[in-house]
Amino acid sequence: MQLITVGTVAFDRIETPFGVAEKTVGGAATYISLAASVFLDKMGLVSVVGDDFPEPVMQQLRDRGVDLGGLEVLKGKESFFWAGRYHYDMNSRDTLETRLNVLLELDPKLPEAYRKAPYVMLGNLDPTVQGKVLDQMEQRPALVAMDTMNFWMDSALEKLKEVIARVDILTINDAEARQLSGEHSLVKAAGKILAMGPKYLVVKKGEHGALLFGQGRVFFAPALPLEDVIDPTGAGDTFAGGFIGYLARTQDHSFDNLKRAIIVGSAMASFTCEKFGIERLAEVSREDIDQRIQQFVELVDFDIELVES
Repeated sequence: MQLITVGTVAFDRIETPFGVAEKTVGGAATYISLAASVFLDKMGLVSVVGDDFPEPVMQQLRDRGVDLGGLEVLKGKESFFWAGRYHYDMNSRDTLETRLNVLLELDPKLPEAYRKAPYVMLGNLDPTVQGKVLDQMEQRPALVAMDTMNFWMDSALEKLKEVIARVDILTINDAEARQLSGEHSLVKAAGKILAMGPKYLVVKKGEHGALLFGQGRVFFAPALPLEDVIDPTGAGDTFAGGFIGYLARTQDHSFDNLKRAIIVGSAMASFTCEKFGIERLAEVSREDIDQRIQQFVELVDFDIELVES
């Protein structure tokens, strides 16, 4: 097992200025796994669903090399459901409804094959659940990445900090970085967060790109300007999946390779925005990804001559 991912597998109802998806498949672990599967042959997924979750989607994940031995199916129960409405700028959204359903019963039990996985991606979940996954690993993974959100900073801060101290990479957005650190400056915020334990911090800034902090260095990657943004749901999770998938494929944890992983993650995330839910991500080819990465290279490539005094 090259990578295990823990997170939600869910249904979403999404409203944007460009349409409505009544009941589309979503969830952090779904997006992460599909994105990472482009680079890996064998990975495991840890989550819980009800028996209302469609078997064809499960098979789609299996076909992409995602082992579902860690996905518990609870009979007679409904899967996690989230509904949201995006504003016209597509950067802000309102949560209309959240039904935790089976997520309330998620108590991860890692299959034996998962416990020696060298790479772990902790998707956004209760930090208690994230910690239980790490507790079951037989040895320290080569790399542990973690995503979280402001809700857990509000409701479970001390437990969250305990888990943050156990990971190598933390990925959060800019507002969450400021909240977690108590600093307005992202540079100062990064310093405080890195002092909590992670080696690296990735700050996601949506359509404004992403920042990587670590080893006393900073790297910025822009987001690719898209002609049409249909649905940004799951873009951050797709970014995380492409990011960790590339790192697991290359097995190179240097700052320079993390920079490459940021570009790969950003390229993957750009596909997710082109259709509702996982539709575009599920059909993307390696050739599509290579072409999109080349667009990123061209976006940031330039020569400059310094002006002599």
